[in-house]
Formats: sequence, C-alpha cells, structure tokens
Amino acid sequence: MRSFLACLLPLLAIGNVYASALTLQSPRFTISASDATQLRSEPLSTTKKPSALTLGAKDVLKVTFQVVEEEGKGVQPHQTFLRFYDEVSGEEGIQPVRVTAGGKAKFELNMAKPPASLPPTTASDPLKVELIIGSFVHSPLKMDLFDLFLPASQPAPQHPDEPSFHVRSEIHHTFQPDPKLPPKFISAVFAALVLAPWVVLLGLWGFISPSVPHLLSPSILPFIATLGAFEGLLFWYWVDLKLGQVLLYGAILSIPTLIAGNQALSTMGKWRAGRK
Repeated sequence: MRSFLACLLPLLAIGNVYASALTLQSPRFTISASDATQLRSEPLSTTKKPSALTLGAKDVLKVTFQVVEEEGKGVQPHQTFLRFYDEVSGEEGIQPVRVTAGGKAKFELNMAKPPASLPPTTASDPLKVELIIGSFVHSPLKMDLFDLFLPASQPAPQHPDEPSFHVRSEIHHTFQPDPKLPPKFISAVFAALVLAPWVVLLGLWGFISPSVPHLLSPSILPFIATLGAFEGLLFWYWVDLKLGQVLLYGAILSIPTLIAGNQALSTMGKWRAGRK
C-alpha cells in the first residue's frame, strides 16, 4: 500500500502543476494621440469590459500587463497573442505579444502603421479583442479585453493581372465539318488529265522510227526515270508532304534530272548528226 502511495504522490504533484492557473496583474490600456497627448487610460478587469474603445487614423493604443502565477510570481508563457475578431463578417487577425522572462508584456497598435494581421474594418462594426495565453505547464488563459472601433480600412489596390484570375465564361469550340470527297468520276477525270502527258509521250514514241534511240537505252532511261521521280514527288505532296518539303526535295532531284537530260540531249544530237 505504501509503495502504491509513493508512486501516486508524484503523479498528483504533476497534475497539480499542470492545473495551476495564470492570472494578469495590473492590466491597463492607454490611448494616445500622434503628439503623445493621452486621450484615455483605464485598468482592465477580468470580470467587466470597459466601454468600447475608438481609435483615430493616427492614434496609438498601448496594452500592458504582467502574467503571474497564483502565488504572484511572474512567468513567461509559451504563447501569448491578441485576437481581433469581427463578429459581423467573421474575419479575424492574430497578433503575437512578446512577454519577458518576468512575465511583463506590452502591446502597441499604431494606426499610422497598422499591422497586416488586422482584419478589414468598417467604421460601424467594432472588433472584439481577446487575450489568449497558452502554456505547457499551466492552464490556458483566455480573456475578453474590450471592443475596438477602428477607421474603415481602404480596399486593397488592384493588381494589373488580377482580372486574369477571375472565372471566365466557358470556351466552346466550333469545328468545321469534315471535308467531303469529290465524286469518283471527277477524281478519275483529273487523274486521267495528270497521266495524259505520259500516255501521249509513249504513244508518240511508238510512231518514231526504230532507228531512233530506244526509250530504255542507257542514255535515255535515267532522264525518263528522273521525270517519273518528279511525278512521284508531286503525288507524295498531294498525299502527305508540305510545300517546303516539296521545294527542298525538288531542288535536290533537279540536279540528277539536269545531268540525265543533258546526257539524253547529247545522245539525240549525235543521232541527228549521224543521219545527216
């Protein structure tokens, strides 16, 4: 039984430390004008809020207090901050408060340079100001300090790119209908027109005397083959190639065509000279 009590007493002592509460000593607020003239100064009570505070565009609000234990010894809590809450809009802002090792704290709100943590304000609705203190070894403390009227905040300047982030109307794409193929008869007619020069060439070649250099002779065939390659290039362009590719390939193909044509003309010239 004694061993059980010996183990239980330290646990009870630890629970007592965590349960010990924090209090405020000498809490006070002071409102001063820009020329340091004191406009209002009153102590703060944990049971009754003062009448609402009002700050001008250049007034300064100071809140001072000391955080103490129940025995009156000053302590430095782990977290201390003021909460500015607008009950109408639901907006809130948190401002940390620096506390010394002895528990003394001082908060200053200069309306000439208000902190960015303040929520947007209107001249008609006050902000509810609360003090919140948190500690690992003490019970948390939350105190409703006062209601605070501030000058109406100015709207934030609009960024030049701000309209780009608004929701825009949905984009509907209109696609053109698929191109229709011409009738097969029309396609056949134009295909015949494309092949007609070859038909005429082969037909005329048949009426030439057999003594004329043959179409498949080594001196004539390369030129005929390059002409056929040009026809194939045009067909490839119709099926798949782009204009720039056709011009490039055509420029490359023109070199062997020029050489083969020159050779074919030389052969024909020699044949004519021999007939004479």
